[in-house]
Amino acid sequence: MVSSLKNITTNTFIMVKYATKIGCYVSLLLLITGALHGQNPSFKKNAIQPWKNNPRYWQYKGKPVMLLGASNDDNLFQWPSHKLIPHLDSMKRIGANYVRNTMSDRRDKGFELYPFEQLEDGLYDLHLWDDEYWKRFEKFLKETKKRDIIVQIELWDRFDYSQKHWLTHPYNPKNNVNYSYDESGLANEYPEHAGQNRQPFFFTTPKQRNNPWLLPIQKKFIAKVLSYSLSFDHVLYCIDNETSGEEEWSIFWRDFIVDKAREKGKAICVTEMWDDWNLQADRHRRTLDHPDRFRFCDVSQNTHQRGDRLWNNLQWALGYIEAAPRPVNVVKTYGADGGRHGNTRDAIERWWLHLLGGVASVRFHRPDSGLGLSAESIASVRVARIIEQQVPFWELHPCNHVLANRSENSAYLTATPGKIYVAFLPKGGSVRLDLDGTSTYSVRWLNVRQGEWHEAAPQEVVITSAMPLQAPGNDEWVLIATKKSL
Repeated sequence: MVSSLKNITTNTFIMVKYATKIGCYVSLLLLITGALHGQNPSFKKNAIQPWKNNPRYWQYKGKPVMLLGASNDDNLFQWPSHKLIPHLDSMKRIGANYVRNTMSDRRDKGFELYPFEQLEDGLYDLHLWDDEYWKRFEKFLKETKKRDIIVQIELWDRFDYSQKHWLTHPYNPKNNVNYSYDESGLANEYPEHAGQNRQPFFFTTPKQRNNPWLLPIQKKFIAKVLSYSLSFDHVLYCIDNETSGEEEWSIFWRDFIVDKAREKGKAICVTEMWDDWNLQADRHRRTLDHPDRFRFCDVSQNTHQRGDRLWNNLQWALGYIEAAPRPVNVVKTYGADGGRHGNTRDAIERWWLHLLGGVASVRFHRPDSGLGLSAESIASVRVARIIEQQVPFWELHPCNHVLANRSENSAYLTATPGKIYVAFLPKGGSVRLDLDGTSTYSVRWLNVRQGEWHEAAPQEVVITSAMPLQAPGNDEWVLIATKKSL
């Protein structure tokens, strides 16, 4: 028993030490039980995993890393090489190291492929593969690995299986040789928005409807995905895109992929992305309450919120899991002029509020629902990397209470108290810091729209709560105030 206890990871001891909620105690006991019985492989040294020194952030290749992203599609693996490679190179140049990759096959751009072989009569055989689809997937994984770009895979995207996309999809019984409508329980049309969750495709698992025709094919597809992805150490896993489905579906697929990884002696990180815009909704607790099941969280739907509400929702979620801290990711940030989910100013604000609010990753969503890889998103990534040169994000702690006479959505503050303060001002204006009034600070502004320092050199000032620090303009600005050494 003593020797077995020595094998329990340091990470587990850290989580136990800080556990205060009853639900988390139960989950942690499950983690310990698994460790004692050798059921849970340990992470490889260079694999993406929660950072051992601070599990709210990621580590990769043995070092902590902040994941920042901006890309132009959800399913980049579908892109032909002549489009994919320059896009990845552009990300690498600006300091972006994080992409979203849904295993989606919607034919939005015309070059997307289905995973299954199409026969001469135009029907698909769901037991045969389209080799080019899988070659593209493997190529994508290899090229992202070369550039140290972390990939977050979403295994299922509900929008592939509803409305116009369902009509031509191989899983639709009229388009394959494998099953009929009666056998599969599937219909020819699902005209409702996918959020209505009326597609039987997402009710196939044993504790749901246990569909004997469809489930084996689904399992075969996911196993094929894993046959490629498990060979790489830079991959995170998310079961669904913004699902409103049943918990049994998510648990089944989480267990399925973790078991496949375990067979290879590999530990992986899995989460689920729930559709609720309110992070305090019961559905989110299916992830938040189970650190034993989901090693990280994704709160992307919080980016439908704005300003103080977004910030406060995030702070609530981070506080809720404080007993068993895990990385919290935001793989898509909504907003772009002309889009459906807010404008460009909304997108920049949302991205920065999550970043300074304490998430482990943040990415701009693809156009036209997001900024993608654009001038505005590139500038934000560059500014974030400049901040990182001054102070690592994992050394900062949100502290709006230090803002004197703060009005709603005027400014947001994170800091290493007594050393460095980083403030984001979404609409310019001024900010006051309630400090001791006796220390000298080096003060400098970053232009979020331009991606660079505003001044050639910092100014040295003694900061008091009566002193307004005025932004140089009316757009988004970041203030950095660093205490001068005696």
